[in-house]
Amino acid sequence: MKIAVDLHIHSCVSPCADMDMTPNNLVTMAYLKGLDAIAVSDHNTAKNLPACKAVADARGILLVPAIEVESREEVHVLCYFTSVEAAVAMGDYVYDFLPDIENVPAMFGEQTAMNDDDEPIYTERKLLIQATELTIDEIALKCRALGGVPVPAHINRTSNSLIACLGFIPDEPEFTSVEVYRSLPVKTNVDAYHVIYSSDAHRLEDIFERDNFIGVEEKSVEGIVRYLAAKK
Repeated sequence: MKIAVDLHIHSCVSPCADMDMTPNNLVTMAYLKGLDAIAVSDHNTAKNLPACKAVADARGILLVPAIEVESREEVHVLCYFTSVEAAVAMGDYVYDFLPDIENVPAMFGEQTAMNDDDEPIYTERKLLIQATELTIDEIALKCRALGGVPVPAHINRTSNSLIACLGFIPDEPEFTSVEVYRSLPVKTNVDAYHVIYSSDAHRLEDIFERDNFIGVEEKSVEGIVRYLAAKK
């Protein structure tokens, strides 16, 4: 079946995202736009996923728990999971490999985690938008060990992508899906992969309309993750 998705959205714990990207605001915007499923995928953290999951459940929208991890090579890798608990475990793992550089909110933005009433509960001290000490291989290995699926993010962008940083999509780790930014051309052959298109929204208005679909065997978080993990 076809479901409308946006599988790359940032919340207000990502410093580059608007503070309007609260759990209630972003889920409600996705609901108003008619989406069936979203993934909240903040930079190197899962702190806002519990609240986003609670709000999404109340709205009847599927939430795919995710993290956008930046590798040592400065490549962004989306890690998708079937449970918030697995994503939080990934976030805890990644945090230990994040350099101890303090965020400067006036320069980079606030890093605020909230509860499901959009009340601030935590402010992250470390700067989240920086490369971890983990390689692409190590990120993929840990993601899969936690039952997740690693997907290279926006591979056709000129920064923080496999193509920009490495020049190619490596055979190892073996990826089954890649994310493409749909406003830019794709100059790499991606026929061997499931291709997903996402907004990478940092503002409410950038969340996709109901015009982007994937085909899944069942309408569930597990169904979406299985689609991303399956070989084409």
